[in-house]
Amino acid sequence: MAKRDALSRAVHWGWREFQQAGVVTADTRAGRAFARFGRGSIMAFPPGAVFGEDGIAVGEDTLIGQLVTISAGTVPGQDLCGMTLLAIGDRCVIGRGSHIVAHESVTIGDDVWTGPYVYITDQNHGYEDPDVPIGSQFPVNRPVSIGAGSWLGAGAIILPGATIGRNVVVAAGAVVRGVVPDQCVVAGVPAKIVREHTKAGWQPARAASRKLDVRLSRQVGWSLSELRRGGADTVALFALRPARTRHRGVRGVALPEEDLA
Repeated sequence: MAKRDALSRAVHWGWREFQQAGVVTADTRAGRAFARFGRGSIMAFPPGAVFGEDGIAVGEDTLIGQLVTISAGTVPGQDLCGMTLLAIGDRCVIGRGSHIVAHESVTIGDDVWTGPYVYITDQNHGYEDPDVPIGSQFPVNRPVSIGAGSWLGAGAIILPGATIGRNVVVAAGAVVRGVVPDQCVVAGVPAKIVREHTKAGWQPARAASRKLDVRLSRQVGWSLSELRRGGADTVALFALRPARTRHRGVRGVALPEEDLA
């Protein structure tokens, strides 16, 4: 038992020494391989797969956790012609086991934190030809941008073409595509806005107004926001038009007062 305890202590001591020796900083050889590796930033040991360092820029005081895979380009050793494909800002935290895969452009703003096992990529498999295996078709690249101050929960997936605003919360397990505005909370698959910051503070998403916008657009070609911009007279005229009045063959839509505010 004493021999086993001694061996265990030796293994744990040795592992801690390996971890400390393997940390990547701006002053290490591994850090100097990056296009930029800012002062005060560290990449924990052991890392995940890391390649294309000359196309990766890391800001200052950023922490990249253990087993994080970051890559630029398609294969190790690829000539990136001096381009920076992946940019991570200052004071970011990239959670354990996350993957950030850049083929065209992935930009992560300052103060972005992620939970563990987040996946961010700007490339998807093409599937246009139904007769060719998807893995054999050309991939499609679309730039990804994540705004400063955002938080990505554990297991979130950020798909190609996603543009996430500032101070956005992405719930754990959410799958994000398209444009996400500033200062909101998104959740689900695909991710949808569930909370947003207004003049009154953080509020549940205005689901009723969003549904009304869709209904108006389908029926008369106008959205609620367009009606609001038209002024009170336009809104009143539209809301109060008699039922027999039609626009493109559709009855006038009565707007609830709270949706006109």
